[in-house]
Amino acid sequence: QVELAESGGGSVQAGGSLRLTCVASDMAVSSNCMGWFRQISENGRAVVAAIFTGDGGSTYYHDSVKGRFTISHDNAKDTVYLQMNSLKPEDGGMYYCAAEEHCVFSHFLSEGPAFGNWGQGTQVTVSS
Repeated sequence: QVELAESGGGSVQAGGSLRLTCVASDMAVSSNCMGWFRQISENGRAVVAAIFTGDGGSTYYHDSVKGRFTISHDNAKDTVYLQMNSLKPEDGGMYYCAAEEHCVFSHFLSEGPAFGNWGQGTQVTVSS
């Protein structure tokens, strides 16, 4: 099973920036999905940004973060980054890294990782 280690959360004022980092261990070489989800309810997480590392690649951003957040992936390090700029108070919450090997991107976006590969979560707090 893939293990994920997150870092980079913290507290900033509105308009500030943070970069989240997630390192994955033991992932397959190609066709992986990685992304960041935010806890939106006691039992629910919604995708914020995600990336597909297979042929052609693809990225997804929730409408609320387009133009402000950038997701990127370092293949050599099996690491995904989320650069968050122009942060707003409503961006705050617990962010979880997720990963799935040999994934179907659309399913990953709607259902999250198929085998429950989640990081431990990192808190983002944005004060107004």
